[in-house]
Amino acid sequence: MKPDRTHHNAARTSGYTRICGVDEAGRGPLAGPVVCAAVILDASSVPEGLNDSKALSPTRRERLLNALIPAAKISISVIEPTEIDRLNILWASLEGMSRAVKALKADFALIDGNRLPPALPCPGEAIIKGDAKSLSIAAASIVAKVTRDQLMIEADARYPGYGFARHKGYPTRDHMDALQRLGPTPIHRRSFAPVQKAYSLF
Repeated sequence: MKPDRTHHNAARTSGYTRICGVDEAGRGPLAGPVVCAAVILDASSVPEGLNDSKALSPTRRERLLNALIPAAKISISVIEPTEIDRLNILWASLEGMSRAVKALKADFALIDGNRLPPALPCPGEAIIKGDAKSLSIAAASIVAKVTRDQLMIEADARYPGYGFARHKGYPTRDHMDALQRLGPTPIHRRSFAPVQKAYSLF
């Protein structure tokens, strides 16, 4: 990617030194957590090929995560389905972002999206399609995506028959068929309409 460093440089010019990128993975699925990540990159050791996670293959994402772990400061926040149901998915995602930034002790946050989390512990800027514009947000998108995919692969072993390792909880036809046939699991989001409908059948 060819990042636009305008946002990062503006924050640095304003005196901020711990500038993190923030992104989430898992707002759309019917099951599993939403995972939020915050990343402070070391400008001297940015992994080559860093890009929006959606533009990368699973293998490339994992390789970049392995390169990021020793070269960046990383924080991850996992919001489980019960909290998603209590807050709703938007507010759960925003809360997860705030927690990730707080744990990282960043002093400025570049947030992917069109709004800042209300509980953000530092100043920040929301950047629409930020994962395609900012290297630090792209890094956060990779961390969040790979982490969540691994959690769903682990869930597949606990709840066989649903195909979580394949669809990662998204509402594919296979997932919807399994939901109707087997009923919801403890990791399904009860507040989501297809899951509510499935509960009514069991």
